[in-house]
Amino acid sequence: MTDVLRRGRASLAFGFFAQGVAFALLVTRIPAIQDRYGVSDALLPVFLAAVPVLAGVGSVVSERLVRRVRPSRLLRWSQPVVLLALLGVGAGDRVAVLAVALAVFGLSVGALDASMNMLGVSLQRAYGRSIMLGFHATYSLGGILGASLAWAGAHWDLALWVSYLPVVVVLLPAALVGSRWYVDGDGGGTAEETVEKGSGGAGAGVGFKVLLPLCLVMTFAYIGDSTVSNWSAKYLQDVLGSSEQLATVPYNVYMVTTLVGRALGDFGVRRFGAVAVVRCGAGVAAGGFAVVASAPGAWVGMLGFTLLGLGLCVLVPQTFAAAGRLAAERDGRPGASDAAVARLNVFNYVGFLIGSPLVGALGDAWSYRGAMLVPMVLVLVTVVYARSFGDQPDRYGGGHERPRTADVGRGSNGL
Repeated sequence: MTDVLRRGRASLAFGFFAQGVAFALLVTRIPAIQDRYGVSDALLPVFLAAVPVLAGVGSVVSERLVRRVRPSRLLRWSQPVVLLALLGVGAGDRVAVLAVALAVFGLSVGALDASMNMLGVSLQRAYGRSIMLGFHATYSLGGILGASLAWAGAHWDLALWVSYLPVVVVLLPAALVGSRWYVDGDGGGTAEETVEKGSGGAGAGVGFKVLLPLCLVMTFAYIGDSTVSNWSAKYLQDVLGSSEQLATVPYNVYMVTTLVGRALGDFGVRRFGAVAVVRCGAGVAAGGFAVVASAPGAWVGMLGFTLLGLGLCVLVPQTFAAAGRLAAERDGRPGASDAAVARLNVFNYVGFLIGSPLVGALGDAWSYRGAMLVPMVLVLVTVVYARSFGDQPDRYGGGHERPRTADVGRGSNGL
């Protein structure tokens, strides 16, 4: 049984890693994609907005699909589609091809994000201790590798398909092989088994009102994240007067500190509980935004972005874990946790869509220093909602760990 859990954990961690690589390769080569297809500056925002919108649709569809198929199966087939869609973006030669490839990428990445986190939450419950931050740490590691590969492709002026093809050739078969060891939680039941147990559908008893505080936290966290990813370079160069080369550093620092924070975060949750970790993370992130907004120069600004990475990194993984736990407590029927995770995942994309335009509009109408105070306030609101991450009955530490063999779903080897 323990071996099943270990294999499931390792294979899922690789799935997070592969997704981090793929997503970074897409978003960091947007200028090259625009040049390849001749997409105008006016049309580009439409393409960029379509991806998270369709990802939200994919997440909603996933909630329906997991009533009939196990999340492991959904993850097994959505990840190859994401990788092939990425290759399609790099290999096409017409705007229509780009539109189709991005549409497929968006829909499949929504299903992928939802199913990955479903399995992560159920594995954490099976382990009886916090491991969710570790999965997201591997995603951050994949993002760093993907961004580095994108930099190499741009540096050597490689065609997009030349940059993407080796990655897809390596990751796609590895992900398919690894998917043999995915482990479903909550019994891993199919739709027929769920009906026999009288569940009435996955998560039917967990309504939006119950999940609302966590949905807001997820939205605020991604508003903060998108602020860093979209505006850190411009802020450092235009507001703090840095060089163009130095302006590229804050996001890299942010990614590295996100990785470090997530790699260590599970130990904090086990020792102090999720509520304390979330409050601490929100406080550090708010302090980071305050430092950025008041920074007299570029180096102090980079200190602020470093604090943002250490603070924001814990919020999203813990929000998924809290949603799964809350659903299991409120509605113990099979699939309740999976449905809650899928619903919450939609607000990942809501925050991403709101964050960048919000800061840009405030920066143009007011000031970019002032604009940084808005995500600061939103992140501080997370402190108010931190009790929604309640550390009972599974504080995951301090003598409260459950046996590792609890709540173990069957592996997906035989699918």
